[in-house]
Parts: sequence; C-alpha cells; structure tokens
Amino acid sequence: MRDDEATLDPATERATMPAHLPTAAQGVRRTRILVAVALVLAALNLRPAITSLGALLEEVRDGLGMSGAVAGLLTSVPALCFAVFGVTAPRLARRRGPGAVVCAGLVAITLGLLLRPFGGTVPFLAASALALGGIAVGNVLMPVVVKRWFPDRVGTMTGLYSMALSLGTALAAAATVPATRAFGGDWRLGLAAWGVLAAVAVLPWLALVRDRGPAPAASPQAAAPERAQARSIARSRTAWALAVYFGLQATGAYITMGWLPQIFRDAGVSASTAGVLLAVTMVMGVPLSFVLPALAGRMRHQGGLAVGLGLFGIAGYGGLWAAPAAAPWVWALLLGISNCSFPLALTMIGMRSRTGGGVVRLSAFAQCTGYLLSIPGPILVGTLYQHTGGWDLPVAFMLTLLVPQIAAGVVAGRDRAVEDEL
Repeated sequence: MRDDEATLDPATERATMPAHLPTAAQGVRRTRILVAVALVLAALNLRPAITSLGALLEEVRDGLGMSGAVAGLLTSVPALCFAVFGVTAPRLARRRGPGAVVCAGLVAITLGLLLRPFGGTVPFLAASALALGGIAVGNVLMPVVVKRWFPDRVGTMTGLYSMALSLGTALAAAATVPATRAFGGDWRLGLAAWGVLAAVAVLPWLALVRDRGPAPAASPQAAAPERAQARSIARSRTAWALAVYFGLQATGAYITMGWLPQIFRDAGVSASTAGVLLAVTMVMGVPLSFVLPALAGRMRHQGGLAVGLGLFGIAGYGGLWAAPAAAPWVWALLLGISNCSFPLALTMIGMRSRTGGGVVRLSAFAQCTGYLLSIPGPILVGTLYQHTGGWDLPVAFMLTLLVPQIAAGVVAGRDRAVEDEL
C-alpha cells in the first residue's frame, strides 16, 4: 500500500470504470498486458528525479553556485509538489481520464529531467518542479489504473508497481554516479539520462490516452456534506497524530534521499559507494512494504511498530553522528528499515476510519498536512550544514525528530476510529 493509494476518492473510483473495453476476451487480455507494462515503466520513473539528484548534489551545487540553503530547498520541493499537485489529480482524472493524465505526467517528468541540468539555479528549480508535478500525478493515479483494469488482482498489481517504484528509487541512487563517469564526468548528462527512461515510459501510455470514463456529476446537495465532513476531520486528535507521524516520516525520507550520500562523501566514502549506500537504504522498502501492512493489520495497536521503526532510525542516525565511515553499510541498513514507517503510516490511515469515505477524507488530511509539515526539515538541514561546515548538528537534528515521530505514532496507532472523536 503506497501514499498514492490512500488519496483515492469514491468519485474517482466511479469515473475510472472503463468506457471502451474490448469486447473479445483476447483483446482484453492484450490490453491488460499493455497496462501492466505501462504501470511498471511508470513506477520506475516516480523517484529517479529525487534520488539521482541526491547522488550528485555536491556536483550540482558546485556547478550552479548553489548555497546549502537552496540545496536544502531542492530536497523539500518534492514534498511541496506532492501536496499541491497530488490534490488536483482526481479532478483531472474525472475530466480527462486517468490514462491521459498519467501520460501527461510522464511527459512532464521527461521534459523536467531533460531540461533541468542545462541552465542556472532558477531554471533547475523550475524544471525540477515540473518533473515532480508529473510524479505527484502518477503517485495518486497509479492505484486508480490498477482498480480499473485489474479489479480481481489489486494486491498483486499493487505489489508489482510498488516493487518497480522501489527498484527505480534504488537504481537511480546506485547508477547515477557511474553513468556520469561514463559521460566523461559531466553531471549534467548524468542527470539528464534519466529523462530517456521517462520518455520510454510514455510510449505505452499513448495507447491509453483515449481510455476515459464519464465523470459523474456531483450534486450541490451531496457536495455540501462532503465539505463539512472534510472540515470536521481537523477536530480529531487521531487525525492530527496521523498527520504529524506522516509528516515526520516524510521529513526523514526526503532528508535521507537528498543528503545521505553527501554525509557519507564528507566522511571520506567515495561518490559511487555513497550512491550505492543510498540504494541500500531505499531498496529496504521492497520487502518491508509487503510485510509491515500485513503485520499491522493483525494488531489492535500499531504503536509498537512505530516505536520499533523509530528505534532503528535512532540507531542509524546515532551511528552517522558518532562514526559515519566506521560502518556505513550498517547505518544505511538501519535507516532503510526506519524509513519503512511510510507503509505503516498508510496502513494506519486505512484502519482509523470505519467507512471508505472516511478513509479518503482522513488520507487527504493526513497526507496533505503531513507533506506540508515535512517541507522545512530538509531546508533546515541544508542551512545547518552550510553554517556549521559539518554534519554533527544536522544529524543530531534528524535524530531528535524521531522522538516526536515515535510519540505521534503511538497516539495514531491506538485502536479507535476518527468518527468517535468528531
């Protein structure tokens, strides 16, 4: 279960029923194969824009004359884009169809990745925002496509694209530095190369652009209660605990993706090894994304899992603070386990409401609020790094954030529904 699953609303689900399914079983089968390939290729491209930059952040800063604060802003842009653009995806899908919107998102990713290295700091930021906006749309609509074409295999297909997403994350972290060396050490070409993979992913989606369903008309009588319920969710203590937990785990994830390779490089680890270490951290999400939701679903209180994952993070950051080059593989592994608080957060969102509509409202509140809360963290880390010239204070800050994250996870994990608090 991913963050883009939880933001699905009932109107989008109704809008995504296929309008022009092939009548022959063989045609349906061919189309489903095409959709499966399209899903995997799209998922592979939903994180390289972030982790490829983390592997070359030092070269990008030097090449563009970028300050530590601006570099920190770069690591916060994903959260901002996911919060802003992700909200618009369901409405666009109702109007244009999910296939067309995902295709447009992949085009945005392609253009952003190809253009961002070739300019100054402002064009780099603008092109990064373009690519991240496309990623935000894909995050939200991937499960819509799964429900539409694979209603009988939602779990299998969700697992397939989740693994592809984690694979793309790890691949970009590990391969960006070697690719840059293959291009003669030109970091611009090393970053732009990921735009080629995104362009390939566009191709199967072109065949799905015309596949759109009719958008149901929402009556004013139905819309008013929905708005009132959306406002009332903010009165729930559990909803706020989930938002804080989601936001703090997102803060840790984006700090890790943006700054972890630089921490290792400053400790004397080579650039290529630092990229592989980030890949190790990211790839931990592949198996644990399956294990944690199933385990959490069998428990009445998920707070224990939040505590356990937080303790792994404290151990990892503690190692980075004390001796980053002494056991870098151990620290990367520990942080990778800790970052799997992401699927736990999504699972708890699904368990804290009794109705589908309640889950949608809770998910929208927790994720949008959480992503907004996560924006300052990476910027502050970059600022601390710039002004102190080292990583002691920034890493101590990252470790400290895990304390309120654990506390919020314990509150969010209680066996209760938000409807009881409204």
